[in-house]
Amino acid sequence: MNRDDKIYVAGHNGMVGSAIIRNLNGKDFVNIVTRSSSELDLTNQQDVHVFLQKEKPGCVVIAAAKVGGIHANNSYPADFIYQNLMIEANLIHGSYLAGVNKLLFLGSSCIYPKESLQPIKEEYLLDGYLEETNEPYAVSKIAGIKLCESYNRQYGTDYRSIMPTNLYGPNDNFNLKNSHVIPALIRKFHEAKVGNQSSVEIWGSGKPMREFLYVDDMADVSVYIMQLDKKILAKEIKPMLSHINIGTGTDVTIQDVAYIIKEVVGFTGEIVFNPKMPDGTKRKLLDVSKIQNLGWKHTIALRDGLKTTYEWFLKNKKIAAIITND
Repeated sequence: MNRDDKIYVAGHNGMVGSAIIRNLNGKDFVNIVTRSSSELDLTNQQDVHVFLQKEKPGCVVIAAAKVGGIHANNSYPADFIYQNLMIEANLIHGSYLAGVNKLLFLGSSCIYPKESLQPIKEEYLLDGYLEETNEPYAVSKIAGIKLCESYNRQYGTDYRSIMPTNLYGPNDNFNLKNSHVIPALIRKFHEAKVGNQSSVEIWGSGKPMREFLYVDDMADVSVYIMQLDKKILAKEIKPMLSHINIGTGTDVTIQDVAYIIKEVVGFTGEIVFNPKMPDGTKRKLLDVSKIQNLGWKHTIALRDGLKTTYEWFLKNKKIAAIITND
């Protein structure tokens, strides 16, 4: 992938897509193509195919997806599986028809069985039952991996897939109704600080362990994988097991994360854990030996990433509670 290649980033307004744009700009890629959801409906096959035929990008990055929390996944399972299947199918098949040889599909660690051994290896895919609450979304992401693999096997394309751990950072969704743990805690501690509250309640015991990756690291590895020589990549993947885990390789307790965020925000009250509320999965850690064998490792420490995220939140509070899927 050369710096003057035309690169189409689908989902450029979202947390991951916007970080990839920043990374590409920082590395002097000069021909980046984007379209918002109002300009291009990625679930419309004809529109997507016409767009790709017209633009003829040399590379496509699929960072677009319909995303949401547990409540949204449970309430609108048909929307999640249909829209995500359409987005990836339209972009992958449309890319093939338009002669796009290089494509990157971004998935999610929810593709793995809920009872996976820890740390989770790529080989554990399809080795057990998925988490029920987001099964339709997970199935769509698994389908995206298999689409890439199938087009590679049948047509000789170079379509790659990476599966990140829990991401956080600028442009995240800070809506308390459906955000993930880090943006939710940042907002809760901030509002408690501004409101002079004496304590912040956190559901569960705080003992579950999670792995977190700053979104700029995710963007960096996305570009790294796209630029990686095909022969080098082939040493770590197989034609029908081609996805690569992306993470830090270390995890922390929710309690530890909460105390770091409390310090970063400057909240001086108490943290009260509510053990009567469910903890969820006790541990979820990805095995990242493959990506490390390929020469990449994260560079942004959790505390530093949380500090930068909170600074972004303070500057963008008006939009921080809005989900952006573009």
